[in-house]
Amino acid sequence: MDQSNLKMMTRGGIQSIRKAYLDELLTPDALCQEIVKKALELSSCNIWITPPDGNIFGPYIESLGPLDFDKKPLWGIPFAIKDNIDLSQVETTAGCAAFGYLPPESAFVVEILIKAGAIPIGKTNMDQFATGLVGTRSPFGITTHPDRPELISGGSSSGSAIAVATGLAAFALGTDTAGSGRVPAALNGIVGFKPSRGLISCSGVVPACKSIDCVSIFANSPGDAALVADICIEFDHDDSFSRKNDHYNVIKADTPSDGSLTCGFVDSNWLECCDQTYQKAYEETLKLLAKSGVDLTKVDFAPFSEAGKELYAGPWVAERTLSVGEFLSQEKKDVMDVTKEIILGGKDRTAEEVFASTYRLAELKQLCGRELDKVDILITPTAFSHPSIEQVAAEPIAVNSELGKFTNYMNLLDLCGIAIPGVDTEDGQPFGITLVAKAMEDGKLLDSASAIQRLLVGKGVTATEKGSFDRKRMEIVVCGAHMEGLPLNYQLLERGGVLKRKTTTSKAYELYALPGGPPERPGLVEAVEGGVEIQVEVWEIISSTVGSFLAGIPKPLGLGSIRLADGSLKQGFICEGIGINGAKNVSEFGGWRAYLDSKS
Repeated sequence: MDQSNLKMMTRGGIQSIRKAYLDELLTPDALCQEIVKKALELSSCNIWITPPDGNIFGPYIESLGPLDFDKKPLWGIPFAIKDNIDLSQVETTAGCAAFGYLPPESAFVVEILIKAGAIPIGKTNMDQFATGLVGTRSPFGITTHPDRPELISGGSSSGSAIAVATGLAAFALGTDTAGSGRVPAALNGIVGFKPSRGLISCSGVVPACKSIDCVSIFANSPGDAALVADICIEFDHDDSFSRKNDHYNVIKADTPSDGSLTCGFVDSNWLECCDQTYQKAYEETLKLLAKSGVDLTKVDFAPFSEAGKELYAGPWVAERTLSVGEFLSQEKKDVMDVTKEIILGGKDRTAEEVFASTYRLAELKQLCGRELDKVDILITPTAFSHPSIEQVAAEPIAVNSELGKFTNYMNLLDLCGIAIPGVDTEDGQPFGITLVAKAMEDGKLLDSASAIQRLLVGKGVTATEKGSFDRKRMEIVVCGAHMEGLPLNYQLLERGGVLKRKTTTSKAYELYALPGGPPERPGLVEAVEGGVEIQVEVWEIISSTVGSFLAGIPKPLGLGSIRLADGSLKQGFICEGIGINGAKNVSEFGGWRAYLDSKS
């Protein structure tokens, strides 16, 4: 395999590599050996702290076993690891050799990926102690992209981003506290996914701000990011900030292409910090989405921006001091002046400031939540420009601060986000947009990212050539376990479900508690005579998902016409007459919730 084929293979994504394995055109060892050669050619880019080496990946290849993507969905897929994340028996430095230690075991997330068949190939360069968004704060050298050596790579996960962008890894792990999983992705034309806090364990990760740190995923597409995330998301009892994934937050690699989508955008006033090429690229990206059938709604970005200022201008830098401040106070070698200045600056913060910031962030979270309620997702630029290494050297703190304007707020507000390529700038350079959603809406975020990326493929190709959103949605009436907050409601939510209204049927129905379960299920039947009003909910879901929804509904339930109290006919769940044999008539309660409440 020559070097151009290597990049084509890895940048083609996980499915491309899997197909090559299935067709017996490639082996994991051959792929990893080519990565070693390419890494040596790019050594001047300072991508690695521990470069790819057979001594690292060899044992993992030997233990793969026979090809089986059912048991090991990432069988033979090479991935890179940011050097603040532990890989067993490989030194972790966090960008500082004097801090280095040899971990006896891998980080929780790395171990999960290895069990899924992924092959760790090396540890990547980073801004020291994950403090920075520039990719220049490393004693191991400034990380650069070979096509843009005069420009920054973005940080702090610089090496992981460039490893994916240059085809040295099919995906990579980074971390993201202030934007480190999104800024380098945007500057290098790849995808950077920052999940909801706590979904991916941080056990075995050197902390920056432990309460808000996230492990992030760099990939070539939202689909690849979703595939990796689905494997990584596992509750970790040993991580005090780990969170169990909500039942409706289903992460899928194969996403539907239709359904309406409403995206928020930021007013032009907020783009004044951006250079003109980035402003125009953002505007052109929005225009292309609008032509493709995406609804655009202006969102007030002020509370998001104000929240972002709390991360470094506020007292949260004190949490960085708590993490590694004691080490930095010992006058160790290899510590960069700018790193020490920022992290030890937290010593001057007070407990009163921390509580004041906490209160203010709670207020801002409410304001931001109202704005996000107006849309499915928010779209912003990821960075304000692509600074040069020279610009950062002249103003290392100021430029870094500017790079976080559209990213710093996210973890403080407990949101999830993904950076994907937008329309390129006029001079052909990558421009990235960030999609934002509320916590535990990662599945919806990744679905939206996949749909938007498909619309943007070709960077300006018309919607008629690439297809546009099918805006068809369908209303469906539910009366039982699919209602809001009940056990099967997630089946509506994962199909883009939106609760339109709560109402009742006409006075012509009976409600039965069917045998079986859990969960208990009701049967709504039209009364032979008499009947009462039954409480129901009207939900709207993407039309194309109705088939898969019905496929999971067992007999005697099915879809039929239900007359509501206002006289309208809607499609909803009804029960076959034979299904009420042996069932309990609970019509007297007027609805399923009231019946369930009577049993508690």
